[in-house]
Amino acid sequence: MRVSLFITCLADALFPQVGRATVSVLERLGCEVDFPSAQTCCGQMHMNSGYPDEAAGLVRGFAETFADAEAVVMPSGSCAAMLRHHHHTVAPGSAMPPLYELSEFLVDVLGVTDVGARFEHTVTYHPTCHSSRLLGVGDRPTRLLQAVSGLELLTLPAADQCCGFGGTFAIKNADTSSAMGVDKVGHARESGASYLCASDASCLMHIKGVIDHQDRARRRRTRVGQLQTIHLAEILASR
Repeated sequence: MRVSLFITCLADALFPQVGRATVSVLERLGCEVDFPSAQTCCGQMHMNSGYPDEAAGLVRGFAETFADAEAVVMPSGSCAAMLRHHHHTVAPGSAMPPLYELSEFLVDVLGVTDVGARFEHTVTYHPTCHSSRLLGVGDRPTRLLQAVSGLELLTLPAADQCCGFGGTFAIKNADTSSAMGVDKVGHARESGASYLCASDASCLMHIKGVIDHQDRARRRRTRVGQLQTIHLAEILASR
């Protein structure tokens, strides 16, 4: 199957390993992956900040860039939710190709949960807000994680609570955002896992910022068993 990768802004600028991992998993499962070089932002940041006209131009650009795609896969629930649920609001008439968050594509389209991965660590999973509430990915990510050889999946307390990032919410409401991040990290530590996994690099960036701040304050940077963050795609790409 021919698949087009939408890399997302954060993966392109800050987390290139997530894009590489996504390609690795898809190619391992027999997909032919292409990367349209004209792709830019999905417009989510502009939409969330109250600039629908600017968002509309980006949405139309996305639709044109991926017009011939058989399927577009992205390692981001928030970007997938933006394009799937809001494109007809900000850019009426723009025709979208089939859009999938990574776990949706693997489970629903390819029909697999065991992607041949091996990751010998304890992991807890944070279900991000957009992937859970707008996309309804449900247990697809955890089914994929449960099939990873050597991985022990631990329950995240208060998993349904937001991590506090929320895009520009983290800028406009920094104190509240930080407090929510501290709560999320506390729950992750409570789980006893070595890794906190999620399907959105934006949430992981926020959570990792809290972890790093706490570890610097406590001088625990070299502590054995330090909590780390990791994207779902990175685990699934591990061998």
